[in-house]
Amino acid sequence: MNDLGIFDELSEYIAIRMNSYREETHDGNWIEHKTHYDYDLWLIQSGTVRIQINGFEHTAAPGDVVFFYPQVPYAASTDEEGCRFIYVHFDYGIGGQQRILSDFPLSGIIPSVLIREEVELFSRSCRRMRERDNLAGNRLYLKACLTAVIAKIIELHGQDLYTGEFLQDKRPRKTEKNVAVLQPVFRYVFEHLHRPIKMNELASIADISEKYFISYFKKALGITPGQYIYQIRMNRARDYLYQKKYTIQQIAGLLGYPDPFTFSKAFKKYYKVPPSKFE
Repeated sequence: MNDLGIFDELSEYIAIRMNSYREETHDGNWIEHKTHYDYDLWLIQSGTVRIQINGFEHTAAPGDVVFFYPQVPYAASTDEEGCRFIYVHFDYGIGGQQRILSDFPLSGIIPSVLIREEVELFSRSCRRMRERDNLAGNRLYLKACLTAVIAKIIELHGQDLYTGEFLQDKRPRKTEKNVAVLQPVFRYVFEHLHRPIKMNELASIADISEKYFISYFKKALGITPGQYIYQIRMNRARDYLYQKKYTIQQIAGLLGYPDPFTFSKAFKKYYKVPPSKFE
């Protein structure tokens, strides 16, 4: 599993909340100095936007996406022709961790050539909201389009096609809640699902005391280590069943369960049906 694999593995725990969205038009005199409480995306529609963060200047053109992290001050301005962009403020979390994205270098300007389809989708959805605000499903569709934009940014970084440059290796969050410390733990779980996994093993891998490990894990990821392991096992169980290559007894062994009964009980608790009837 790569470093961003947790977003796929824990997709059921992901919660996205749109706090506000709007289209803004500014003339050539526009200058803004701000710090946002939540995540902020700007989808540039026309003109040029200059962003200054941590002493560096960055330029966004039409079609680009500007991604700001919370609690990071910036200055924004435009040229003589002015600019127009759609902004959306949102929260994005896994479990109880509402700042999970801040542990990855995603904050920056995503070039239009890499994210054109998702930007067009979100922009059309915003226009539809303005024209037919009371239409059932509109806000849900807009949220789905925002999810697609964020997922694309994560995908681009996972493929080494994009790395945010706003923070210049500076992290806005405290290191004691940093997911990077747990990356070896994620890989270890992924490679040892075939047997029982003990907390002291994981604590040792993370170089954290066993007493503190569970608390650290939950602060960083938003769920407990036990919930994480259970989720990964259920993901793999689903994949194995879809492959139709293994018996239930074999799957139980592949996932570290002592017998088919124990596995079936855990599977039914999660999927609400026994593995024999899963489709």
